[in-house]
Amino acid sequence: MTRWYEDIPVGHVLELGSHRFEQDEIIRFATRYDPQYFHIDPAAAAHSHFDGLIASGWHTVCVGHRLMVDALFAEEERLLAEGKQPGVSGPSPGVNKMEFKAPVHPGDTVTFQLLINGKRESNSLPGWGLLYSRISGTNQHGELVYAADLVGFSKLRDFTPPLRLRLRQALLRIPLLNRLIRK
Repeated sequence: MTRWYEDIPVGHVLELGSHRFEQDEIIRFATRYDPQYFHIDPAAAAHSHFDGLIASGWHTVCVGHRLMVDALFAEEERLLAEGKQPGVSGPSPGVNKMEFKAPVHPGDTVTFQLLINGKRESNSLPGWGLLYSRISGTNQHGELVYAADLVGFSKLRDFTPPLRLRLRQALLRIPLLNRLIRK
């Protein structure tokens, strides 16, 4: 998130936007990254148990992720426009669960959202917190097509490192001591 860890409430929902999946785009993505017949060959897919061509699950993930990043950039711009300092997002240590609940067909519009469903301060990275969230995509019929439980780092605004960390950082700035400490 582009808010400080302290400013992100559990239960917060960020609407990410919608995307209409078109046949040409589905085939183009799948040809490059997931070339299975039910993603690239409409004639063969018509005779499959998927009822026609379907988007790769990875295509759905990538679109949702892109919309999430775009929404986070927009949130940062909004905060700056209000004269506020945006927070600092960090990397993700992983995805805990990912589900493809229903196929995405050409012409489907999928709407994505991100729900913050938990948070805690990091045990391994002082000054950072972990955000537990669920990204989901729902088609135009209200059917859940994709969901994933994500974890991401967010910087704490009001963090002062403990004395032992401040001392270690100071000692690491002295070249001779830096070599000794790092050995």
